[in-house]
Amino acid sequence: MAMPADYSDDNSGASAAMYTEDESERTDDVNEYRRICIDFVKDIQHDYESWVDYYKLPEDEDARRREGIRAAVERSCEWIAKVAQTIKSVDIAMNDGLQKMAEATAGRPLEIGVFVNKMSGYTEARAGPIEVVAKGAARQGRRIKIGFHFKDDRFRTESTCGARLSDEGLPPDASEMLDARLTLHAEGAQRRDLISFTITFAEVDSDGSEIEKRGLTTIVHIV
Repeated sequence: MAMPADYSDDNSGASAAMYTEDESERTDDVNEYRRICIDFVKDIQHDYESWVDYYKLPEDEDARRREGIRAAVERSCEWIAKVAQTIKSVDIAMNDGLQKMAEATAGRPLEIGVFVNKMSGYTEARAGPIEVVAKGAARQGRRIKIGFHFKDDRFRTESTCGARLSDEGLPPDASEMLDARLTLHAEGAQRRDLISFTITFAEVDSDGSEIEKRGLTTIVHIV
């Protein structure tokens, strides 16, 4: 069974490892590569669903996580087939889908959201500095902040255009309500470029210790 990286048995978080294929085995035909990646996404869906089985969740939460996985598979395959135009962009759309499947598998105990042009999850924007809005609400007695996706990197970002997500302007401290405006630097992007990024939210207790951590992954189509 494939286990999402950073996926722990206490449901503290999930982050899918990015899939990279051996260069010697990769086809140069974009259409063929789309088919390969769509098949891969559909196949690995069962591994994520097996993790939901493993946790033996209440019926409503079980159904919610399975629906999230299925939705991620459907939209990911749609973007691979219809939006991605190059081998690199197919990889990005596929890896974005794997991230979203892992996030659905982990569940969402936190009230969080990430928006680009008032859209979430699957978005579009013009090239240039792109405003990203990250919102969150902590549960009673706790606070929330933007955490780190990797040990030394706050955000996971993958793109066809060298885009980067800046953490300038982040609130310095955790708070009961989070409303952060970040900048996705995509000044060098061109039409049809794809950008996928993950923002990680951390809920902390009174002494600053992290209690829960969840990521939200967003894909941006440059139009």
